[in-house]
Formats: sequence, structure tokens, C-alpha cells
Amino acid sequence: MAAEKSESYEEQVAKMLCELGIPATYGQKSGLRIFKEAAELVPVGVDIYGREQRLIPHAAAAWAALKLSAEQDGIPLLLVSAFRSFAYQRQIIERKLVAGISLEQILRVNAAPGYSEHHTGRAVDVTAPNCQPLTEAFEHSSTFDWLGNRAKDFGFTMTYPRNNQLGVVYEPWHWVLEEIAI
Repeated sequence: MAAEKSESYEEQVAKMLCELGIPATYGQKSGLRIFKEAAELVPVGVDIYGREQRLIPHAAAAWAALKLSAEQDGIPLLLVSAFRSFAYQRQIIERKLVAGISLEQILRVNAAPGYSEHHTGRAVDVTAPNCQPLTEAFEHSSTFDWLGNRAKDFGFTMTYPRNNQLGVVYEPWHWVLEEIAI
């Protein structure tokens, strides 16, 4: 018996969008692109919730160097999240839908499964001590100031500045290692 052809990643994403009630035109309209899940991940320590986090190897090395440099400058850099799988991204959306949050509101804060930079294993969400995680209050911390001045030295950029063209809310806590050709 011939083996059935498996769905491509893009087909899986399209199916997931449909199941969640997200229009098939989501990527085109938002300007976001599909990101495949990272294949090779390494541990980078625990986040503020005590969960082990992972990144791809060169992002892990860049994160370690960034964090060490910040610590040497007296700046605490606390990890909130790193790699997130396609399935976990779906769970985030479903949890918020069950809580009564509209899909439009959710998609301004969370990328649809398949479209999250966290899938790449190159993105981190960070916070500072005494700062509510994943809030704009982070922009008033010395950690944010330090990142604004130094993150680029380690290859990290903030993806979602104020009034970004992607329609995603301002996320001063979300930093991604620029793609590096390997």
C-alpha cells in the first residue's frame, strides 16, 4: 500500500488557521510571514516561572553573551520565554478564546500558529526585576535602556516598535536574533 503524502508545513498552518477561525488571508493582510519550527534546540536556562527555555545553538550563544554583558554592566536580564512550538502557540490562542477575548484582540498581541518568531528559536521575551512581564512598563526599566543601546551589538533587534507596520502591539520585551546565513 502506498504511503499517503503528508501535509506540508504551510498546509498544516492553513488548516490550523481555519480551525481557529483565523482568515486564510491572515499573513497577507498582517504582513507577517510563516516561520518553521526550529529543529535543533539547546537549553538556555529557566525563565521567571521556573520553566526550562531553549533556543537554536547560535541564538543560545548570542543570548548567553548578551546576558553576561548585561550582568557585567549591572543590568539584570530576566527571561520570560524563548522557543514556542506551533502546538503551544495554538494553545495560547485557544486559552484566550475560551477566556472570552476576541480573535482580533488576540492577534494584536499573539501571532497565529506558524507566524510566531518564537518558532524559529531565535526570539526571546525579557523583563526586569519589579516589572510586570510582557507589559509596556518594561520600556521604563534600565534593562530596556541597556537593550536599546547594546542588543544590536549581539545581533538582537526589537521586532515590534510603536506603530509598527505589522499591526502588532508595541512589544518592548520581544527581541529576536537577526537571521544569520549558516
